[in-house]
Amino acid sequence: MIVALTLLAGALGAVARFTLDSTVKRRWQTAFPLATVAINVTGSLALGLLAGAVLFHGQPATWQTVLGTGFCGGYTTFSTASFETVRLVQQGRPGLALANALGSLVLSVAGCAAGLAAMWAL
Repeated sequence: MIVALTLLAGALGAVARFTLDSTVKRRWQTAFPLATVAINVTGSLALGLLAGAVLFHGQPATWQTVLGTGFCGGYTTFSTASFETVRLVQQGRPGLALANALGSLVLSVAGCAAGLAAMWAL
């Protein structure tokens, strides 16, 4: 049953990613991959909240499997972030590439830490 729920959650995460990505790209056309950064940061925040719920509030560890691996795994897209960084370098935009690579890393870790901290504070 956990495998089926994880599959379903992953599918829902992928649909959520596609929807947000499409919406952001439609509203803000920019050379910087804003949609991917927003997706990865919000997904990391969600994962931090989820991990905090399990660690600090006794929620079942299966939540991490189903929602963390499934939904957050389907929602976040660090492979796309890597691809977009390389694409920016190939386009002769090394500053944007560096901002994307470092910004994605720092903001995603900060998002996860913020989620954990918020759950710890509750």
